[in-house]
Amino acid sequence: MILKNFIVFEGIDGAGTSTQIKKLVERGNNCAAGRFVATAEPTTKETGKFLRKMLGGEFSVDERTNAYLFAADRCEHIFGKGGVKELCESGKIVVSDRYFFSSMAYQSVSCGDELPALLNSPFPLPEILFYFEINPEISLGRVNARGEHKEIYETLEKQKAIAARYEKIISEYEKTSSQTGMKIIRINAADTIENIAKNIWKHISCC
Repeated sequence: MILKNFIVFEGIDGAGTSTQIKKLVERGNNCAAGRFVATAEPTTKETGKFLRKMLGGEFSVDERTNAYLFAADRCEHIFGKGGVKELCESGKIVVSDRYFFSSMAYQSVSCGDELPALLNSPFPLPEILFYFEINPEISLGRVNARGEHKEIYETLEKQKAIAARYEKIISEYEKTSSQTGMKIIRINAADTIENIAKNIWKHISCC
């Protein structure tokens, strides 16, 4: 099922999704005031706060538990009060930094494909998926340049494995896009911020 007005940005850490979402929402609201809404996973809800502590290395859980926790936070994100589904159905255009494609890429590296696929099967597909392609060495260099505390997945070995999983997952969805109706756009995330923003805007038809 496609959730109309729902747009998702996906990519490994440091791919630039957050920067581009900010630019898209600002531009969108210049011509459709208040219609664009930015969101992200993990969320700012209590479920998401718990996940961010785990990602920051404050504590560890079994990778299978990790998959369940992300799915629970996602359920609140999509179906909870004031969530994505409610916003989209009210006419808002919701742009999310990550969605279940991330879980299928990140969690499957350590706990296999089956559990992440099962846990995320109830969630609707976005209308548009922007997938940011980038060499993990380049993206991790951006992460290191921030000078911030790195999260548990932000190592070159893990990012290479996750990038490979992303490619497999996105390719599989591309094969079924004519049946699902989800539009998939690959983005060269190594391009300039301005060029990427222009490319993304070409696919937005609200204004």
